[in-house]
Amino acid sequence: MRNAIRSRRFLTAGAVAASVTLLAGACGGGGGGVATGPEEGDGGGKEISIAMIPWDEDIAITNLWKVILEEKGYTVTVEEVDVAPTFEGVANGDIDMFMDVWLPTTHGKYWDQYGDKLEKLGVWNENASLELTVPEYVEDVDSIEDLKGKEEMFGERIVGIEAGSGLVQQTENEAIPTYGLEGYELVKSSTPAMLEELETAIKDEEPVLVTLWRPHIAYSKYELKDLEDPEGAMGEAETMNIIGRDGFSEEFPEVTEWMKNFKLDDGQIQELETATRIDHEDDPEAGARAWLKENPEFLEASMGEDAEGLKF
Repeated sequence: MRNAIRSRRFLTAGAVAASVTLLAGACGGGGGGVATGPEEGDGGGKEISIAMIPWDEDIAITNLWKVILEEKGYTVTVEEVDVAPTFEGVANGDIDMFMDVWLPTTHGKYWDQYGDKLEKLGVWNENASLELTVPEYVEDVDSIEDLKGKEEMFGERIVGIEAGSGLVQQTENEAIPTYGLEGYELVKSSTPAMLEELETAIKDEEPVLVTLWRPHIAYSKYELKDLEDPEGAMGEAETMNIIGRDGFSEEFPEVTEWMKNFKLDDGQIQELETATRIDHEDDPEAGARAWLKENPEFLEASMGEDAEGLKF
């Protein structure tokens, strides 16, 4: 099977490590829901592969569109892949699309490298940001400037995520030298590992310094404080984009139109993440269906007349 070959080729060792905790949930089955859309969807059984990185917003929107596309008759395969092989896979045509490209900063280097081989299909949010974050109870630390000289408080560590992520690279290449934070070790691990360390520290009410981003479900679960960044070292507000392989829009014109119209504001993202990552932690497809059932206006806004007959 072509999709199996794709998975073996592009699932890196780092992605495997990051996905051990999340794979069962992120790539779950049909969510226990009953298909209520057309028996013969407009997709006509066409296959679409979507790359997914185990970030909460990407898990949420990938499963959202997986269940929608399947209701429309498409066969959807989710490929859980790390950042670099995601861009390589889409640029090479081995993966059809990826829905969580942050520009201009986070994934800027990948866009510079592969952008001429990719199609930008849509922008679904324009208010994303990279952050250095501490729990709200941490006193006397309100700005990244305040971190210098407080290395011992945080165990001389900044807890990061995947080494290839734009967030880690921005922290390492910009924030640390800009603010003189060379006394900190930037720990490069995985998103699940970072979140586990954050949760453990909060339970014990201990100081912890992590790389984080907005939107993220952690802000719904915990009282957190993003550190002010007067030098702008973490970059400005970013857009979250959908990309496709070369020729995607020609092969999938209706999906391309839906991606063009697809928008989520910050409140909708938080609600969708809560549905997929908390309420249905072990079955994000079921969470996506539950959210769609509560938000029928989303389908009409994204798909127009093509949403007719879709019920979740």
